[in-house]
Amino acid sequence: MSQHSPVLARRRAIAAAVARACAVFALCPLAAHAALTENLTTSVVAMALGNAVTADPPGIASIHFNPAGLARLTGDGESIHNFVASIRTAASFTPGPNFDIGGWKDDPISNTRTGPVRQVMYVPGYGMPGWRLPAVAVPGIGMYWNTAGSPWTFATDSYMSQAMSLDRTTDPNDPGQYQGRQEQIQRLVYLSPSVGYKYSDTLRFGVSVPIAHAAFVVDTNMRFPNELLGVFGQLQKGWCPEDGGNIIDVLGFGVCGGGKDGMVSPFKKAANMRLELTAPFDPTINFGVLWEPKPWIALGAVYQGGSKTHYTGTYVFDTEPMLRNFVRGMNASLLGPIAGAVLGFPTSIPATQKGNMSAIIPFPSHLQVGIKLKPIRYAQLNVDASYARWSEWDALRFQFDQSVKLLEVARLYGIPDSSKLIIPRGYKSVVNLAYGLQLFPMEKLALRFGYEPRKTSVPNNKIDLLAPLPNTKLLSAGLSYKVSKNMEVSVTGSYMTGKFDVPANTDCNLNCSNFLNIIYNPYAGQNVKGDIHVRYFGFEINKRF
Repeated sequence: MSQHSPVLARRRAIAAAVARACAVFALCPLAAHAALTENLTTSVVAMALGNAVTADPPGIASIHFNPAGLARLTGDGESIHNFVASIRTAASFTPGPNFDIGGWKDDPISNTRTGPVRQVMYVPGYGMPGWRLPAVAVPGIGMYWNTAGSPWTFATDSYMSQAMSLDRTTDPNDPGQYQGRQEQIQRLVYLSPSVGYKYSDTLRFGVSVPIAHAAFVVDTNMRFPNELLGVFGQLQKGWCPEDGGNIIDVLGFGVCGGGKDGMVSPFKKAANMRLELTAPFDPTINFGVLWEPKPWIALGAVYQGGSKTHYTGTYVFDTEPMLRNFVRGMNASLLGPIAGAVLGFPTSIPATQKGNMSAIIPFPSHLQVGIKLKPIRYAQLNVDASYARWSEWDALRFQFDQSVKLLEVARLYGIPDSSKLIIPRGYKSVVNLAYGLQLFPMEKLALRFGYEPRKTSVPNNKIDLLAPLPNTKLLSAGLSYKVSKNMEVSVTGSYMTGKFDVPANTDCNLNCSNFLNIIYNPYAGQNVKGDIHVRYFGFEINKRF
């Protein structure tokens, strides 16, 4: 016995240190905050418990939620899982007090509402099939291997770790077209080599390496309701004959040379932009620990490493006649080319400009800790706290392979490099609490309920229709039934909802009308109210061999 006492003492010391660390995180009275899209489509069992599973990791899904949970699995087995999810979001627009964009007051989107929303899909290796779907279904399969008596368990799984999907292409006049006709942001883990190690009967560790295919697709029409643009459009209306023929203007700056189509309006569609980027191989790493000192209590913690994901892909800018004709007319005048050179304007804008591009878009790291309490045989309570570093999305930066002629016009607004596009985001890192309840009315049946109040990482002065994610509440219910000794079936249904209300001129990702706010405020001066609803259904079959 004395030979083993140093080992036992060391194990007890490690266990105590882990317990203290988990307790500090799990029991602190943190405010209920949430992040963006993480954990919404990852695990059928976790969704049923509001994703509060760090101290009670669900089978193979432990790979994501806490790899230490793999060390609780024995023998060999597999998990076949599938989910169906629909996202519905809408927004309405009303002009703010004293609505006026450089003298223009009749915005055609005033007092309108966005139309029907559907989902799209990005298929790795193929791209966007062009389907408009009422919901998206994503299957997955995972497997684990454990030799009898071994403390090691090995596993892999495929799952969707992040997803946001919107399609507003049904109605060509949908006012939402100016912040996303289509949007698909997804992170599909297709391989995740993982290992769990059983250090003792009460303490387990784990590590996993999720390898993901990431896709980022945005297709949006663009308009620029800006004070400066409005003032210039009013100048054209007062100076230019309708047919564009003004000999004095030809000898001057050519502001009328574009004819009727070259008359500038802050409310006209100016262009369409489509960005399609992927990162086919993007690994991250997860570390987890699980301490179960007694059958009625457990503590867990997981750190999910982030990534500076390097995307590559293509872009297409289709520019409407308004700006093309205006630039052409200016350069056909006597003094216009001189003024254009001073302002950095292009000599012409092609109808279509396309090429290759790249971007580094962070996938934020994530820390989650939790506690499991099972005071009686028939009931269990889980509570988790999580923190994700969405503050890394301060701005999204895209690098093009050439100067984009459309963006050269923006030099007038203090944007010096037309081979880059910087879209401000201003997100913040926050903390979230989640709660899960399990009831065991009989040996073969488990009933699950989850509640997750998700305080958004998108502040109200940064929200927009590309990320319509306000504070939300996620409610879930599910069950598991043991069909046999070696097979269990789980099903889950969830509903998440939230609303936002952004007064005019309070959000410079959406509705500012300041003199130089051009990238990007397509709803300048409008009050914008909206909501989002996410419905989820998933099923899972777990089998042991």
